[in-house]
Amino acid sequence: MFVAPAFAQEADHTAGETHTETGVAEGGHEGGFPPFLVETYPSQLLWLAITFGLFYLFLKRVVLPRIAGILEVRSDRIAQDLDQAARMKEDADAAVAAYEQELAEARKKAAAIAQEARDTAKAEAAAERRKVESGLDSKLKEAEARIALIKDTALSDVGTIAEETAAAIVQELVGGKVDKASLSAAVKAVQQQ
Repeated sequence: MFVAPAFAQEADHTAGETHTETGVAEGGHEGGFPPFLVETYPSQLLWLAITFGLFYLFLKRVVLPRIAGILEVRSDRIAQDLDQAARMKEDADAAVAAYEQELAEARKKAAAIAQEARDTAKAEAAAERRKVESGLDSKLKEAEARIALIKDTALSDVGTIAEETAAAIVQELVGGKVDKASLSAAVKAVQQQ
């Protein structure tokens, strides 16, 4: 316990003394605890009604309007947020639809460009093929003409060679000479068969 130095000097305390008093005069609480005394019920009820009324008025006029205002602001904010979310969803849906439409158009354009490129490539390939084929046809005709010339030359040489060979065989076998006209007619007859 705190004791001020001045009080400590003035107090007349004997060492080891025990105090048994509570500081309340005798007879101060006669009859029991005041809230439980029947005589004080009407005043307690009056003060209860006054306190309850004041507390009710305080809640009604101060606290509840503030709470109602907060709830109204909150509900307005929620409604605004929901409206904004709905607008944003509509905007997003419109953007997605526009994107899908542009994507479909781009795909159509790409398909058209690809088809045009294929057609152009086919036409170029066909033109190149015709050009190569015409070149090959002309080379084939030239080759056929050369082959025919070589064949004719070879066949004419074959006739001459056959005549000479037949003349040599007849000369060896018979020992005589055969005239060229009859030998030539015999070789031509064999060639035509």
